[in-house]
Amino acid sequence: MVTRVLVVDDSGFFRRRIVEILEADARIEVVGTAADGRQAIEQVAALKPDVVTMDIEMPVMDGITAVRHIMRRSPLPILMFSSLTHDGAQATLDALEAGAVDFLPKRFEDIAKDREQAKMVLRRRIHAVARQRPRAPRATPGGGAAAARTSAAPAARRVRPGQHGVVAIASSTGGPVALAQVLTRLPRDFRLPVLVVQHMPASFTPAFAQRLDQQCAVSVKEAEDGDLLAPGRVLIAPGGRQMTLQQQRGETRVVIEDGDPKLHYRPCADVTFESVADVYAGKSLAVVLTGMGADGREGARTLKSRGATVWTQDEASSVIYGMPMAVAEAGLSDEVLPLRDIGPAIAQVSGH
Repeated sequence: MVTRVLVVDDSGFFRRRIVEILEADARIEVVGTAADGRQAIEQVAALKPDVVTMDIEMPVMDGITAVRHIMRRSPLPILMFSSLTHDGAQATLDALEAGAVDFLPKRFEDIAKDREQAKMVLRRRIHAVARQRPRAPRATPGGGAAAARTSAAPAARRVRPGQHGVVAIASSTGGPVALAQVLTRLPRDFRLPVLVVQHMPASFTPAFAQRLDQQCAVSVKEAEDGDLLAPGRVLIAPGGRQMTLQQQRGETRVVIEDGDPKLHYRPCADVTFESVADVYAGKSLAVVLTGMGADGREGARTLKSRGATVWTQDEASSVIYGMPMAVAEAGLSDEVLPLRDIGPAIAQVSGH
């Protein structure tokens, strides 16, 4: 099956470059190009592509506005190209909230050190997002919480309040929006520390943590070496590094380090999960959300061997059913939950 792609960018050079890379794959057909957001809306209506690649900064109409229009009128998977700057991070997060499914750095050297590998990553990402059902833009955080608490209750009842000492969450593609939906459901007096591993560039995690902190009742920050785990505190693993735990004199702190350079993911959910298993053993709840690949599966295996609880997001609500599927198919998931139920269920586990 051929994936039909519309390429949107105001740079003619970049458009030609992307077209050339994509059409080197016989399973991809570029059906058109556009130089601004307004043209993109018109081309989507006329050509009905399977996937759109979208620049953010363009004349006439920017990419974020175009995403909003497209997702209201003709929803389909949109892959953003972003600069790895603070402003680029903010704009990309806006695009994801507007309904874009994923993003890639605009500079190919930021995707992979090897140029051919970077091209392969782009083509693989196109195929991956093409298989996903388009989703409406995310609702305002907190909406529908009462109904979600009711439907999440069976999952929460299977674990006892006080049974866990920490919550560890892993996510990748689709994760920024999913995490916002989960974490905004936690009450201000939430009683457990939360660790989050989201596959994300180093320049994005500070902006992402800051945005979540503004949206959530709990405190959210990018983790720094030596940060203390505390009730109601959410620590986001910094992009490009690894987050583990260390216990000293009755206190648990995070350790931020470069880690093994051979590991594909930085941060890596497996690394954090295995460290959580060492420190908390069975007193931990791990949650694996939407994402490509299988990161988190081996860490979940270690957690389960120590008596921990593992939940995974279901296929219907996942942008990419890769990471949660890997855990569930390995027989490691105690509960498979729709995204809307996960935050309320976590809140109930802590006694709310």
